[in-house]
Amino acid sequence: MPERNEFTMRMYDLIEKKRNGEVLTKGEIAYVISGYVEGSIPDYQMSAMLMAIYFRGMNDEEIGTMTSEVAHSGDMVDLSGIKGIKVDKHSTGGVGDKTTLVIAPIVAACGVKVAKMSGRGLGHTGGTVDKLESIPGMQTSLDREKFFEIVNDIGLSVIGQSGNLAPADKKLYALRDVTATVDSIPLIAASIMSKKLAAGSDCILLDVKTGSGAFMKTLTDSITLAEKMVAIGEQAGRKTLALITDMDIPLGCNIGNSLEVIEAVDTLKGQGPKDLTEVCYALAANMLFLAKQGDVETCQAKVEEVIESGAALNCLVQMVKAQGGDIEVILDTDKFKRAKFSHEVVSPLAGYVMAIDTEGCGTAAVMLGAGRETKESTIDFAAGITLGKKVGDKVTKGEILATLFADDEQLFAAAEKKFVDSYIIGDKVPKMEPLILARVAKDGVTKYV
Repeated sequence: MPERNEFTMRMYDLIEKKRNGEVLTKGEIAYVISGYVEGSIPDYQMSAMLMAIYFRGMNDEEIGTMTSEVAHSGDMVDLSGIKGIKVDKHSTGGVGDKTTLVIAPIVAACGVKVAKMSGRGLGHTGGTVDKLESIPGMQTSLDREKFFEIVNDIGLSVIGQSGNLAPADKKLYALRDVTATVDSIPLIAASIMSKKLAAGSDCILLDVKTGSGAFMKTLTDSITLAEKMVAIGEQAGRKTLALITDMDIPLGCNIGNSLEVIEAVDTLKGQGPKDLTEVCYALAANMLFLAKQGDVETCQAKVEEVIESGAALNCLVQMVKAQGGDIEVILDTDKFKRAKFSHEVVSPLAGYVMAIDTEGCGTAAVMLGAGRETKESTIDFAAGITLGKKVGDKVTKGEILATLFADDEQLFAAAEKKFVDSYIIGDKVPKMEPLILARVAKDGVTKYV
């Protein structure tokens, strides 16, 4: 049966087709995406299509076509003006996830270019751009020439997403957010990879979070999502692989914008928390592997070398300086502006920290002013939480679990309740899972559990 052209297609028919579990053709998906961006397809029909996809799914060809159409709905960034291989990293979001601030300088110090466009935080997950803007004077909106100049000179630049990058994704995500269709693997894969393809890097490393603080709560779903995204990247000619990393526990000890920059600097000095250090080293080594810098073990050794020499920290300092930021707060993190008030949260019980509701911790930080409850919310860069105890730690009754920071003392009561409710304390030492649960490449999945 010949494919219908755009003059004979009706959105009603395509909704019905997907509702019935049939496969949409390339032309039909192109019609849906272009029509929605142009405004000829209204929100109520696209909502119905999203819900049909949510329940019926999409096959790999459909997901690949949708990704390509969304990516090409706006500007496709041309990074050919930057010399050498360009490698990008994307995290599916988490609490305390300041890995970009650590791994981008490490990779640049090893001689591989990182031209990265990052997002802002929304809900319980933080955003790299917000963290960078906690550095006084730091500019995250740069024109193309300045962006390229900094990457060519220093090896890295991290800026906010700008221009007309994947406008279809912006419209679709806003609609998914209010129609309970966010946690659909085909829609997540198309959303993430459309932006990565449009951003123009040669290699893409995906940090797919799994657990209570992630969109994907189970390892099985996380691997499925990673496989879809790796396939999309490879089909588009980008070297792509994914690590599945744990988000059942906040990453590191600090949650909040300037607090996380401070912890990232400590990690670049070789003095960061063990969990954050392990995850960052693995991510950086795999980014270097994608950029053909040797096998993973060789790349791991290079990572350790630039940390020990101080070259990685110097790359961060140089990037901050080039983007107008005050390097004094990086050279001496005690110079960061601090919150007016702090409040210690003590344990109501004795025992061991059995588990943490990571999303609950992130929400508590948002309640203190560290994140946005809506897109219009303003952020208090100094607000946040420093964890004193994490999963596996022994605690006595009255011992400090965490310290809360805010500019308004009245915020502490509700945030403390949310935080304490996020901790499960019991009488047994919990089994500790590995931080890196799997590696997903084009030729298969390697599980570490």
